[in-house]
Amino acid sequence: MSFPLSTITTISKAGVRAALLCGLFASGFAQAADNVIVLDSGEAKLSLIDGATHQVIGTEPTGKEPHHLMITPDGRSLIVADSVSNDLMFLDPHTGKVQRRVEDIEDPYQLGFSPDHKWFVTAGLRLDRVDVYRYDGQNVSLAKRVPLSKTPSHMTFSSDSRTVFVTLQDTGEVAAIDLATQTVLWKLHIGNTPAGLWMTPGDRYLLIGMTGEDDVAVVDWHKQQLVKKIPTGRGAHNFRNLDDGQHIAVSNRVESTISILDYNTLTKVGDITGLMPGPDDMELSADRRYLWVTFRFAKHVGIIDLTTRKLIDTIAVGRSPHGLYFANRAPVTAPNPD
Repeated sequence: MSFPLSTITTISKAGVRAALLCGLFASGFAQAADNVIVLDSGEAKLSLIDGATHQVIGTEPTGKEPHHLMITPDGRSLIVADSVSNDLMFLDPHTGKVQRRVEDIEDPYQLGFSPDHKWFVTAGLRLDRVDVYRYDGQNVSLAKRVPLSKTPSHMTFSSDSRTVFVTLQDTGEVAAIDLATQTVLWKLHIGNTPAGLWMTPGDRYLLIGMTGEDDVAVVDWHKQQLVKKIPTGRGAHNFRNLDDGQHIAVSNRVESTISILDYNTLTKVGDITGLMPGPDDMELSADRRYLWVTFRFAKHVGIIDLTTRKLIDTIAVGRSPHGLYFANRAPVTAPNPD
């Protein structure tokens, strides 16, 4: 199986194509760039927010349970993964306009491109497997389906693109998969309900949000060893690099806080409190001042001023908002040390 990822040709049934086009023109999406795209995973739709006015300016139907999203390597498309509908939806990353849809991608709960852009990987949370695709810059072709029980969810890659790391929520493990051979290299038990992953600069440590606990696990993946756990807050879940060479934010979904970690010293240096319930995915403005966050349990998106670490605005969206993206953002990956 193969399909293109960089063209803007619709790949869907005629009825789906017509519905998408009708929805596009009926929604009245603004033409201005840098709109904010929010996935309302509980309502099978996305909300589009004007980044300047913080007003919802439109919605668009998606497939069932859109959870995560990923920009294509060429920057031309934003991929929305509809996990229950078994498809990928492609959007203009600046405006949120629908470009096309790719069907028959089974259970794409989470997705990612390797740093060298040669591999495209999806984690099938409900199907207990990871699908590894080869990517040639335009098309992907399935290399192998890798069984990986139980409930693979989040992923990150080594900087040399040899390995993808995946958390297994229901077995409390992190797994390492060799991309060239599509085989499981090892698994390591780290605790209750691991979720988000982030690689520290220099590929030294994996940081893992322990959603079933109140901490972030630090793993020396070279030695396959749990180094320590950093106390954060209940339901530590996902990460966003703050692009200052020192700090990363972690959302504590149950505690309803966001912790700031120093990834050089592997310590917590502060908390952002006074938030709405269920902070989850985050995105950082290009000037590094504003942190946007989806509140999974509150049907809202929030904006935090990082100079004061205060929530300064909230925007009502749909049920269970999860993935979040805007094009004018700070870099996601921290630079490697010299």
